[in-house]
Amino acid sequence: MPSKLTDRIETLEERLKQLKAQQQRIEARQRQLSSRRARRDDTRRKILIGAIVLAKVEQGVIEEAQLRSWLRGALSRPDDRALFRL
Repeated sequence: MPSKLTDRIETLEERLKQLKAQQQRIEARQRQLSSRRARRDDTRRKILIGAIVLAKVEQGVIEEAQLRSWLRGALSRPDDRALFRL
């Protein structure tokens, strides 16, 4: 009889181990999705802000020279600077 009980305990412990691993995979997937969503939202905000700033430059509300000054101060990578002909 004790052998049966021991087998049952081992079976339950193995099942618990499997469930914990499954829970960890689910939590990792949720973190990954949350991170993707945050990056997507950040990119969208940047695109919208850029569009607004460009529209304000076109409308004359912001001077193009001011925008170029901001870009010169903010962009350090050569490929980024080349994109704006700086």
